[in-house]
Amino acid sequence: MRVPERTSVEEARVAETLKKGSRVTGTAREQLAADLKRKYESGASIRALAEETGRSYGFVHRMLSEAEVTLRGRGGATRGKRAPADS
Repeated sequence: MRVPERTSVEEARVAETLKKGSRVTGTAREQLAADLKRKYESGASIRALAEETGRSYGFVHRMLSEAEVTLRGRGGATRGKRAPADS
């Protein structure tokens, strides 16, 4: 399911709501949490969402946790035991 792109009016309203340091409460918080959840579950990273919204990593992480999102594990190389090489 493809979600239509936001209009510039919607983006301006969201940007106004998300001014860094401003409190996001009530319906705006619920709407933001739902939006972040949808984007995160579609594959966006917490860092990308933080940059997009102009908020901190911690803020986005907290919003996702409040929205009861199952967070993905960290990517990249792991430092566990290596599998034995085929000989």
